[in-house]
Amino acid sequence: MYIETDRLIIKKFEECDADEVFTIYNDEHTCQYLLHERWTNENKHAHFQKKLANHTLTQNNSISLAVLYRSQVIGDLSVWYTGMKDTVEVGYTFLRTIGGQGFATESVKALMSYLFQEYGVHRVQATLDARNEASIKLCERVGMRKEAHFIQNFWNKAEWTDSIVFGMLASDLP
Repeated sequence: MYIETDRLIIKKFEECDADEVFTIYNDEHTCQYLLHERWTNENKHAHFQKKLANHTLTQNNSISLAVLYRSQVIGDLSVWYTGMKDTVEVGYTFLRTIGGQGFATESVKALMSYLFQEYGVHRVQATLDARNEASIKLCERVGMRKEAHFIQNFWNKAEWTDSIVFGMLASDLP
């Protein structure tokens, strides 16, 4: 998978991306709403190898994609099939220092269009921690609608958390 926008390149991860991806996931603030703790020097290799292994989107395999701006990895996009016919879920994490420049919006919009057009998916969804206001705003900016708010439905990092589900159909694209 390879997607090019006005400012960004979205492509599969390569070995040389490891240190830049580590910078994203080594940030405690960035990882506060994710399902895992921040990466450490001790576990970064194992975590990054999983991203490299996720190189083809199929019913049984997710894909992890690097978002590059001026040849630097600034984000990580993930896509996986949910088990519901022609439905995928997207996840995204970006370098905190690039916030507010529209990179997340640009890359997620491009990814969703690509999934609808090239993979023929019926539905794209995102499930997120309800406290993650930046992620909520991103979903709204890319045209997704809030479809559900589950109260204390997920145990994560020693606490019950609320989840919000956003969704979009191919017919929702502008």
